[in-house]
Amino acid sequence: MTDRHAAFRALHRPGRPLLLPNAWDHASAAALAARGHAAIGTTSLGVAAAAGRPDGAGATRAETLDLARRLRHLPVLLTVDVEDGFDEEPAAVARYVGELAALGVVGVNLEDGRPDGTLTPAPLVAAKIAAVRAAAPGLFVNARTDAWWLDVPAPLAEARRRAAAYRAAGADGFFVPGAPDDTIGTLVAEAGLPLNVLHRPGGPDLDRLGRLGVARVSTGSLLFRAALGAALRRVDAVAAGADTGEPIPPGYAEVQQLSRRFAT
Repeated sequence: MTDRHAAFRALHRPGRPLLLPNAWDHASAAALAARGHAAIGTTSLGVAAAAGRPDGAGATRAETLDLARRLRHLPVLLTVDVEDGFDEEPAAVARYVGELAALGVVGVNLEDGRPDGTLTPAPLVAAKIAAVRAAAPGLFVNARTDAWWLDVPAPLAEARRRAAAYRAAGADGFFVPGAPDDTIGTLVAEAGLPLNVLHRPGGPDLDRLGRLGVARVSTGSLLFRAALGAALRRVDAVAAGADTGEPIPPGYAEVQQLSRRFAT
């Protein structure tokens, strides 16, 4: 395990959660790095939408690898959302993740949701995790279950089963997007892995999640969607003759400086 891998693991402190902002291109990642974030993730929705492709459909294998290649020079610890690994075959997933690891990526997010709205069988996800663990021993494997997002029967019981299977396979973290607030404490106590939740506007803040024992809070696609929404609101204001200039966006020179500072 390298110092970078160890540093990333050390950021996962139950009770003192890592805020992991998720970028979708070089500019967003560079801006987050300049803000002082020690670790950054990627968002599969942002990467897919920026490329004109659907999310969660295994359509952005090349784009995800290319983005990791362009972000490798940023002074941050990078973890990459690889959807379901872009393949059903564990060995193929491990080879792909090995390419990411060779670029300096310190973690991956591996999910069990399928485009048809079902969950990948837990043994197959566990086999992918084990294969990745063997191919890239130091990498932080964040295993995500979509039990709540896909509205499966008894999602808490399903999450418990999957946490046990993923932990036995070598996962380093357990990600539960969509889990109700009143289940978080239970999951922290029972998952046996650092728990990762998705930030929800209006939901518990970092301090509250920390008191529940959460180790990592991701923004997911929120920042990408917020940026898109801000662009639409601004152009609507311009069209309506109501653009007051607030809020003030980063200036041209500032964006140029980011590109020069963190050139690929």
